[in-house]
Amino acid sequence: MGLSEEELINRIHSELADSYDEELELELDDRPVDPHTKEPLSDNSASAKENRRTYFRELFRLQAELVKLQDWVVHTGHKVVILFEGRDAAGKGGVIKRISQRLNPRVCRIAALPAPNDRERTQWYFQRYVSHLPAAGEIVLFDRSWYNRAGVERVMNFCSDEQYEEFFRTAPEFERMLVRSGIQVIKYWFSISDEEQHARFLGRIYDPLKQWKLSPMDLESRRRWEEYTKAKEIMLERTHIQEAPWWVVQAVDKKKARLNCIHHLLSLMPYEDVEHPAITLPQRERHEDYERMPVQSEIVVPEIY
Repeated sequence: MGLSEEELINRIHSELADSYDEELELELDDRPVDPHTKEPLSDNSASAKENRRTYFRELFRLQAELVKLQDWVVHTGHKVVILFEGRDAAGKGGVIKRISQRLNPRVCRIAALPAPNDRERTQWYFQRYVSHLPAAGEIVLFDRSWYNRAGVERVMNFCSDEQYEEFFRTAPEFERMLVRSGIQVIKYWFSISDEEQHARFLGRIYDPLKQWKLSPMDLESRRRWEEYTKAKEIMLERTHIQEAPWWVVQAVDKKKARLNCIHHLLSLMPYEDVEHPAITLPQRERHEDYERMPVQSEIVVPEIY
C-alpha cells in the first residue's frame, strides 16, 4: 500500500522542516563555546529569540531569491565570478555556505584553491585561477582569490617587490578582460575589528570542532594585524576599478553580514522569474516478472541510531 494523500503532505512538510534544520546545524557551528564546558553558548532571552526568528525568516527569503537568480543565470547564460576576501575568521566561509546551500552545485561552484605547488609557482600568476572561471550559466564563488598576492603573500614575504608591483599592473587589466569577455566580476571585502578577530580566534582555540580552522599562518596573521591592514588599504586603493569595484561588508555581526551581502549581491543582477513548465510525476511502471532481490545482511550498515 502506498501513502495516502494526507500522509504524503505530512511527509513533504516534514522534509521541508528537515531542510531548515540544516541551517540550524550551521548556526550551531557559529555559536561561541564555553572554554570550561566546551558547550555552545546561547542567549535565550526574548530579544535574542526574536532576532533569530528575524534572521531565519530573512535568510530563507533571500535564499529563495538566490534560487530565482540561479534559474535566470542558467536561462540567460550569464557568467558570474564573486570574490570573497577578508582577514582570517572574517566570515567569508559562512556567507559562501549560505549562498550555495540551496543552489545546484553544477551551477554555483566554490573555488577554494590551496597554496600553489612547485609547478604552479613557475606559471603566470593568474593561470591557476583561469581554469575555475565560469562558462555560460555558471556562478563561481572564490573563497579567497588572486588577491592572495596583495595580502598574505605580501605580508608573509612569499613574493618579491617586483612580483607585487606586477600584480597591481596586471590585476585591473585581467579583470577588465574578464568583464569584456562577458563575465561579471563582483568583489567583497569582509571587514572585522581587531577585537572581533581576537574573540573568534579564541572561540576556535577552545572548540575542538573548529581547531582545524586555525593554521600556523592564521596565528601569524594575528600577530601582523597592522601589516595586513596596510596591505588591505593599498589593495583596495589600487584595484578598485569601475568594471569591477570593491564592496566592503561590515562583518562584526556575522548574521547581519550574511543578510547584507546576499541582499547586495541580488541587487547587482537584473534577474527575473523564469517560467518553467509544470512538473508531473509519471506513474511507475510495474511488471509481473520483476522480483526484487534480497540484500545480503552482511553488507547492510548497522542501525545504531
